[in-house]
Amino acid sequence: MSPELAVAPIRTTCAYCGVGCGITATTTGDRRVTIKGDPDHPANAGKLCSKGTHLGETVSLEGRLLHPMIGDKRAGWGKALDLVAKRFADTVAKYGPDSVAFYVSGQLLTEDYYVANKLMKGFIGSANIDTNSRLCMSSAVAGHMRAFGEDVVPASYEDLDEADLFVLVGSNTAWCHPIVYQRMLAARERRGAKLVVIDPRRTETCETADLHLPIRPGSDVALMNGLLAHCRREGLIDEAYLAASVSVPEGFWDTLDEGNDLWSVARACDVPAADLKRFFDLFAATPRTVTMFSQGINQSIRGTDQVNAILNVHLATGRIGKPGAAPFSITGQPNAMGGREVGGLASTLAAHMDFAPENVARVGRFWGTDKVAAKPGLKAVDLFRRLGEGKIKAIWIMATNPAVSMPDANAVRAALAACPFVVVSDCIAETDTGAFAHVRLPAAGWGEKDGTVTNSDRTISRQRALFACPDEVKPDWWIISEIGRRMGWRTAFTYARPADVYREHARLSTYQNGGARLFDIGRHAAIGNEAYDAMAPWRWGGTPFADGRFPTPDGKARLVSVSQAKIAPALPAWPMTLNTGRYRDQWHTMTRTGLSPKLSRHRQEPLIEIHPDDAAALGIADGDLARVATAQGGSVYRALIHEGQRIGEVFAPIHWTDRTSSGGRTGLLPRPLVDPHSGQPGFKATPVRVEKLAVAWRGFLIARDAPAMIETAYATRVRVPQGWLIELAGDGDPLVFANAILPKGDRIEASDAARGKIRAAVLRQGRLIASLHIMRDGGLPSRDWLIEQLQAAEDASPMALLAGRPAKPQPDRGAIVCVCFDVGMNTLIRAISDQALTSVEAVGAALSAGTNCGSCRPAIQKLITVKEDAAHG
Repeated sequence: MSPELAVAPIRTTCAYCGVGCGITATTTGDRRVTIKGDPDHPANAGKLCSKGTHLGETVSLEGRLLHPMIGDKRAGWGKALDLVAKRFADTVAKYGPDSVAFYVSGQLLTEDYYVANKLMKGFIGSANIDTNSRLCMSSAVAGHMRAFGEDVVPASYEDLDEADLFVLVGSNTAWCHPIVYQRMLAARERRGAKLVVIDPRRTETCETADLHLPIRPGSDVALMNGLLAHCRREGLIDEAYLAASVSVPEGFWDTLDEGNDLWSVARACDVPAADLKRFFDLFAATPRTVTMFSQGINQSIRGTDQVNAILNVHLATGRIGKPGAAPFSITGQPNAMGGREVGGLASTLAAHMDFAPENVARVGRFWGTDKVAAKPGLKAVDLFRRLGEGKIKAIWIMATNPAVSMPDANAVRAALAACPFVVVSDCIAETDTGAFAHVRLPAAGWGEKDGTVTNSDRTISRQRALFACPDEVKPDWWIISEIGRRMGWRTAFTYARPADVYREHARLSTYQNGGARLFDIGRHAAIGNEAYDAMAPWRWGGTPFADGRFPTPDGKARLVSVSQAKIAPALPAWPMTLNTGRYRDQWHTMTRTGLSPKLSRHRQEPLIEIHPDDAAALGIADGDLARVATAQGGSVYRALIHEGQRIGEVFAPIHWTDRTSSGGRTGLLPRPLVDPHSGQPGFKATPVRVEKLAVAWRGFLIARDAPAMIETAYATRVRVPQGWLIELAGDGDPLVFANAILPKGDRIEASDAARGKIRAAVLRQGRLIASLHIMRDGGLPSRDWLIEQLQAAEDASPMALLAGRPAKPQPDRGAIVCVCFDVGMNTLIRAISDQALTSVEAVGAALSAGTNCGSCRPAIQKLITVKEDAAHG
């Protein structure tokens, strides 16, 4: 029976972050599906965050790439594949294997990743295959390898159930990994576990924390070295564990003792000494501690040292390999871990092997090739730099959007424009990167893919197809295999199904391993097709390091001497510091989440968050436009005044692209500087200049059909039910602008040229298809009611459409806080006050807010806290 006809729920895995939540999906028609959390999946036990909950809104064929394209013309698969194979083969023959490159993605399934790595490293003969995971967690990989000898995450989600203290470092877990956050909150309720958040920003994760340390960006090594020095002074170093299981370099303790007293660390981190002492004492008193770290640690030009500073603390105090005690790297993408396992990074070979000669020979024997790359390839930033220099002549980009996401993204665009041959395989037709492609290949998307992924705690899960692929859409592993066959390696790429690839991947992991590497999934080396199809989630590696042994030549882990680097002072030209990150309900460059009207309600624009004191000094008010500039370029954002920012620092999201906004492109701002060990770029501390952007008018357009990107000072668009919301600002005559942007139809209008005020609506057969409101001064109407008119059962009166509100006033629910139940901030404030609600649970009982995915619970708690504080004076 085809997937479309299935009525039983299909167990699959979420498309988003590295938590790896299980889903039960029930197809209800053509490209329609009901999504629920899988109660039997160990990662989430039935819970889903807002993004996973609304996956059903993203599975249509809207915006899909459905046919191979050569240039701007549709082509058959045979012609497209032959062209790609020939151009890559000719380039290798003329310039050598290092003249070509692949840039792949944590959105690929493990089977896709494996075949891509095998083709590039094993048969083309170059290690120039890197992944966008380089941008999010490669410093964790490098830190693990320095400390443990292998890239092994020594923790599981079960450790969260056993811990008595959670230390979150550089992670807005409540927004970026909500299910992990909810699991920690459950442990707090059940066992009284404490929570410490270490983050320059006061994020939503801090709302329920026992302690928040808003440290100076980049001072994490000082903090962790200070913590380790404190533990040593208090006699908490596990000397027996060190003697048996950890190698300590000569002079390690002498170096640690220098400048790591409480007061020196407090100055380095720019936090009160009393708060620092409280953290140190809490850690010292709590053996069952899980330290979770994410992009705030990794995305730094000192990221690897920051990772090792955390690992040093856990190794030296013996808080590893025990229930509830572990350092825990939380990955960002759904299959970043699977990519690490197969060798998707340019710095690793395959199956957790490096490029040692014996490993190169071993992989060559297994794959039956004498062309295996003998040295690491170009990491992402260097890869695109070499592309710009003309050294890379052909590049294949799979399932990612580097024209948006790479640092100094304008330089990346210039490199792509100059490259003789660019191939993009993607499920989306129009992306910022696809605009540079000579060939575009239509790849399967979530809901069509069939294979495996590995989550943050090493659990391998199946991702299963809910729908058949559209006629000319193919899985990535198939596309890559076909290129390999056409380049002359027919027997090496004769896979008929994903299970064939998975079996080979499992065999390689155990081939001549003999326990040398922890990554060994040989139990599935001969798994049958039916068993593969029915595979339940399972975690490899057991409880890593529980026996005190590590995959190093002497069986010991290593403490790594790291010291706090000097933090450069602000420059007059770039006096502020930019931090970047994710929004709660969006994902990467919004090619999937941007299709969901629900997910677009929480943050409808790219906002630059700025402290009130900085905003006042710059003359910026809440809601103004601000231009953020660096030496690499500039972008425009809506200003959000936020006391959670440190003075002198601003925050911007990573999601907006040329397809969704004239501003808000954050990737072009950071410098292309990288960590010397991992090659990971530093996105968290970019010197910037912020200026108010003065405009003559501002407004918004609500339209059933999306207009082409609009030429004006600021325009950004998001999906709403049955249409689009486009926020606008500009100069010049607003009436001329209105005439250019409004669609054809029956137009009603009320304009006041002297005041620069335009109110217009366009109707067809009495139904609203567009509404435009522009003001030079004064306020604009709420968008909510006008958005509702795009799908209203009854036609609204022309006067109401021009006013932007119904004849009978409705309560203003305010900005959406709970996406799952469409509950706004004003609704929450009124209910908390009128009904005297004093807990998140009480709010949930009254309004349902916070009872589904739980992502909004920190925001609800903050509203309750604000009311209680006000009541107590």
